[in-house]
Amino acid sequence: MPAPFVSSVMEVEKAWLDYNGHMNMAYYNVLFDRGGEEALDLLGLGAAYARDRKLTTYTAEIHVCYVRELHLGDKVTATFHLLDHDEKRFRVYQELHHVDGWLSATSETLSLHVDMNGPKVAPFPQDIMASLDAMRAAHAALPTPERAGRSIGIKRKPA
Repeated sequence: MPAPFVSSVMEVEKAWLDYNGHMNMAYYNVLFDRGGEEALDLLGLGAAYARDRKLTTYTAEIHVCYVRELHLGDKVTATFHLLDHDEKRFRVYQELHHVDGWLSATSETLSLHVDMNGPKVAPFPQDIMASLDAMRAAHAALPTPERAGRSIGIKRKPA
């Protein structure tokens, strides 16, 4: 298992630009999602899993930090760092890096494993749990990302 997983190169598309001339915030999530799908395929949790086994993942919570804006034609990769998992959930930290090396954005996500027949949250099958365990073991040696676990708030100066 690569630690962290790094997606293939993706490019900012013209339709994603807003009236300020940079990529609209919603499309950062598209890039995180596309890069994450590559990692989910590696884990056995991709589109074929949903189609064949009627099991999938749903995003329960996401926190995005915008660090440096992207523009038309910029090329990026998305990392996928599995921070934690249990029998029904997994927590992932991702970074979007421009191909020149600079950090554009970060994302932390909590996802649920879902039986589509309900739909309802359900335990991972043994083979998927083994894949998650293997990725988590490979990623355990990575440092905890500085931006992981952040909350949103306004810091006030003492009166």
